[in-house]
Amino acid sequence: MNVYELIKKKRDGLELSAIEIRSLIDGFVGGQIPDYQMTAFLMAVYFSGMSSAECVEMTMAMANSGDQLDLSAINGFKVDKHSTGGVGDKTTLVLAPLVAACGGIVAKMTGRELGHTGGTVDKLESIPGFQAELSKGDFINIVNSIRVSLISQTVNLAPADKKIYALRNVTATVDSIPLIAASIMSKKLAAGSDGIVLDVKSGRGAFTQSYGNAVELAKMMVGIGTGAGKQVVAIITSMEQPLGYAVGNALEVQEAIDTLRGQGPEDLVDLVTEIGGDMLYISGLAASREQAKSRIHETLLNQSGLKQFKKLITAQGGNPDVVNNPLLLPRPMTKVEIRSTDVGFVSAIDAMEVGMASKNLGAGRQTKDDLIDHSIGIVLKKKIGDNVTAGEVLAVLHSDGKEEKIEAARDRLRAAFSISPKNTDPPKLIHARVTEDGVEKL
Repeated sequence: MNVYELIKKKRDGLELSAIEIRSLIDGFVGGQIPDYQMTAFLMAVYFSGMSSAECVEMTMAMANSGDQLDLSAINGFKVDKHSTGGVGDKTTLVLAPLVAACGGIVAKMTGRELGHTGGTVDKLESIPGFQAELSKGDFINIVNSIRVSLISQTVNLAPADKKIYALRNVTATVDSIPLIAASIMSKKLAAGSDGIVLDVKSGRGAFTQSYGNAVELAKMMVGIGTGAGKQVVAIITSMEQPLGYAVGNALEVQEAIDTLRGQGPEDLVDLVTEIGGDMLYISGLAASREQAKSRIHETLLNQSGLKQFKKLITAQGGNPDVVNNPLLLPRPMTKVEIRSTDVGFVSAIDAMEVGMASKNLGAGRQTKDDLIDHSIGIVLKKKIGDNVTAGEVLAVLHSDGKEEKIEAARDRLRAAFSISPKNTDPPKLIHARVTEDGVEKL
């Protein structure tokens, strides 16, 4: 195989064969193809795209690049959830214990930070002692015991995705629909769950910013999953502004705990209720989606999901006392308030810029080998539609005290907020549901 010719072929917009795609993925995983050539191929895909057939072949090649996780030792219907990535998206931290508290089974492998978005594993690792890297046996035992476990992607599960994921994160090739679809579905197919609910983001803070692209991605992933014999549903949701108020690892853990306590922000609660309802529904635990959503709502009110989260933390080596004492989570060296110089209403918040400001502060990686400071992040004090007076706090930076980082984040965050004299309604959060039967507007 001549890798140069494959890169050139894709650069020129031509379609690769199944054999060519498999050879490329196998060669990269095997070490015969270096990072720089795979990076060139990813950039060619970014600009030239992939056909549906190519995307399916790449997904299956990545899924088959390592182990296939056999979850047959876990009794019952295993349901997974995945988000295409958003700013402040701590949904999994709330959903996994909540669905388990409703009787669902969530055996989930989850990811790290990608681009301007945070990763669930990074958030979980802000909990003192929490172990996201578990053996298959421990993973299965925990799920059989408490119906939920959240672990990082193992080395041998879709290793092609893990290597490509790291390159995409630092080479500006994240927001490519075929690469997103192949990345997500290769892990989901290899991870062994019976059903998958996908949260496909659209808007300024999403990798698929337009609604049309989000629907295209959702259809592609639903088609791949159902073709592989899985029950798959996708929800198209908004990422025009950050989800909730907290952006950053420990901060998002705290907001997730507040939500499980029944004190979460309205947008996060609404999203959790919709996605959780679908997870219960495809698991066969409710006769209708409305009944499933009611069960999620009741479980938030009675705080049984919070109890389940404590069980999860304990089972994976973490300190469950963080649930009642947030001071046990990593704390920043300093906090910096960002104040408004204008009067009016918040008309827009650029979620992408908020995510990048948090990353610049140190909540994310600049290179694939960087360490994350779990204490760092941003807490918004205003959302779209809120009234603002001059001098009022828009957001608070949680920082390590390094002035150059603070200045860069301060500038980005101020630019992220738009203030208008006229009131603006918050953007619609949940747009549509995509199944194998088509697109349903919500």
